[in-house]
Formats: sequence, C-alpha cells, structure tokens
Amino acid sequence: MTADVAKLDAYWMPFTANRQFKQAPRLLTRADGMFFRDDKGREVLDGIAGLWCVNAGHNRPRIVKAIQEQAAELDFAPPFQMAHPKAFELAERLAAIAPTGMNRVFFTNSGSESVDTALKMAIAYHRVRGEGARTRLIGRERGYHGVNFGGISVGGMVANRKMFGSLLAGVDHIRHTHDPARNAFSVGIPQHGAELADDLERLVALHDASTIAAVIVEPVAGSTGVLVPPAGYLQRLREICDKHGILLIFDEVITGFGRTGNPFAAQTFGVTPDLMTVAKGITNGCVPMGAVFAQQKIHDAFMTGPEHLIEFFHGYTYSAHPLACAAGIATLDTYADDDLLMRAARMQDEFAKALHSLRDEPNVIDVRNIGLVGGVELKSLPGEPAKRAFNVFLDCWDKGLLIRTTGDTIALSPPLIIESSHIERIIDTLRGALRRAA
Repeated sequence: MTADVAKLDAYWMPFTANRQFKQAPRLLTRADGMFFRDDKGREVLDGIAGLWCVNAGHNRPRIVKAIQEQAAELDFAPPFQMAHPKAFELAERLAAIAPTGMNRVFFTNSGSESVDTALKMAIAYHRVRGEGARTRLIGRERGYHGVNFGGISVGGMVANRKMFGSLLAGVDHIRHTHDPARNAFSVGIPQHGAELADDLERLVALHDASTIAAVIVEPVAGSTGVLVPPAGYLQRLREICDKHGILLIFDEVITGFGRTGNPFAAQTFGVTPDLMTVAKGITNGCVPMGAVFAQQKIHDAFMTGPEHLIEFFHGYTYSAHPLACAAGIATLDTYADDDLLMRAARMQDEFAKALHSLRDEPNVIDVRNIGLVGGVELKSLPGEPAKRAFNVFLDCWDKGLLIRTTGDTIALSPPLIIESSHIERIIDTLRGALRRAA
C-alpha cells in the first residue's frame, strides 16, 4: 500500500530530513529475516539491523509468540513498590551473560534513559558514600549518548548539542580517538593512540579528582562514524579512573548483545566498567527497553538506612514493562538457540575483508571495522558536508539496500544472522553506489 502524501504532514519525524523525505517517502511495511519490504513490495536488505538493534534478524517466531502471549496474560504491572516475575527472570538472565561482577540490573525504556539513569547513579553513589562533591561528569568529543539532557551534555556531537542551550553544568570532555593520520584503513583494532586516554589526567589536574563522579564513553563510538578504540586505550582509561576514584561508564547501547563478537564489548576488550548502559538488542528491537548494569558495590552502597524507605529516587512508569520483559527473555533464548552472541567473532574476518575491498573506490578516505560493524568514510563534497554520503544512501535504497550515514561516513551493522551471500550483496551494492557518486 502506497501512502497518500497528503497524510504525511502530521508526523514530525526524528533525525530525518523531513521535507526531503515527504517528497519521496521511504516506507517499510514488512520484515522477515535479513530483509524489509517497502510499500511497493520491493525487498530491501537490512544492512543496519533496523537501527543497530535487530541483532537476531526480523520476525523471530519465539519473540513474536512471547509478546502476543504476554499481552493477553499481563499487559501492565506498576513498577513502583510492585513487580512481576518476568522482571526478575530477565534481570537474572542478563546478569548471567554480563561482565564479571556486573550483577545488578536497573530497567529503563531506551538508551537515552539508560544513560541518564547511569549518570544519576554515579553522582548519587558518591553522595551516599560521603563524597558529595563528586558531581562532575566527563564525556568524550564525538561521543553519542542519546538525546536526553544528560546524554547530550556528556555527548560530543556538535549538531546534537548546539541548539539546546547550555545543557548540564559541570561537564567536560576528553579528546576523541579518531586518528586517520596513523590509523587509516586499520583492519580491526587500530594500533596507535592508547596515550589519548591520558587526556583524562589533564581534566583531573584542571578540576581535581575530588569533584569528578564519572567518565562515560562508548567502547566503540558508533553514531559519530564507527571509531574503534586503539589497542590499550580502554585499559588505560580504566587505570586512570581507578587511580582517582572515578567511576567508568560504558555506553553499550549499540555494542551490546553480540555486535563485537562477545555478549558485550567490555568482554571483547577485556575491560570491566562500573556501570554499563544497554538497550536496542536487549529485545531485538521489538519492544522499547533499556537497562543499566551495575557492579554490586554500587548497588550495595545504596542499601542502607531504614528498610521501608526508597533507596534510589529514580525510575519510569514503564520500567520492566511486562511485554518488554517477555520480549527480552525470548530474545535471549533466540540468541542462545542460534549462538548469535559469539557469531560476529566467526564472521568478522570475512566481513572485514569484504569491507576493506572498498578502500580504493572513489572518495573513500578510511575504512574501519570490528566484529559485525563497519564504517566507510568518504571525502566530503566541497561546501556540502554529509551530502555525498546521503546520495550514496539514496542510491543504495533505490537498489534494495538499507545503510546508515552519519556525516560523510557510511555505517553498516547487519543482523548477526548474516550469511556470506548477504555480505557480498551489501558490498557489491555499496561499491556501485560509490562509483555512481564519484
């Protein structure tokens, strides 16, 4: 069914060029496995797992059935002073695959909410321990941590920040890790730049460690264009945080649930944070949900005082929503049935080889990859940043491939069920689009 253009006006679309879209709508009506179908009946290969979230592929029977049955059994349960069994079951299941020691789970409804929750947890943790002066939050240039005020304050993507005032006070940023002069066309983890983590010491010297609550980074910066951390960088960041009593938060909203070849990127890089935010793949994108993983020491610091009093004044109406919990449990079962949380490790060499075959195509200035995520950075058109990549996006759409662009970088994050034939089709389609955009 083709949409009536006259009926497209009311919906103000997020992160979208609304005027361009409504002149030539791109409407998806069905999905199954690796593919969408649009309103014209065309098959569109999903090269980005919906939006970094449909890790197990679309229309998985176990997840669909779980959501349907849960809606008929218990559609809603109040999360304040009440609960339902599946909330506890999902939390236990998540803790079982989390990095060692991250065994407390607080549920939210999105990545943005997870980030703001983790930031509040960090500040409150220091306060309940008697270090109430630790209120400063440190993000990273080019970081993306959702769109709530906390997330855009610690985030470092200019377009997401510049229109919204002064944001939160007491926030600073360390340098980003993008270093094309030394690391361009690295296959997997770049070798140069671990010392960039030492920029945190500069901010400690400027503000004093006694005022800093937490540092938040994405293990792999996704929305800014797939920036893979240099070897040793995250380890160094962990060491500096430990030295100064600063909490380390990993934002794993896009890297969680198998994207880098392990359940979480923290395990891929061998670095355990104090707090970790997730969303997206937690329910395979089927029902909105997020979570914050906390080390037990953080949870236990709040468990003081009279037992009848609320320990942490924070939460959401839809925290641990029954449908989301049912979807989350079925998603974990699906990941386990197909061994998907480790599949990126088995597919990454083939994916990397295919992706890096694009390095000599017109206007390609860098290719980056880890697990089943890749970035292809393009030379910008003079005076028209982001337009070249957007033209490639439109060309790929016309040829039956969905990709994502951020600035002039093309991002790929296909479902973890991807096969060799899908990789070949993605790269061949993208190659043709790059040549036509030259």
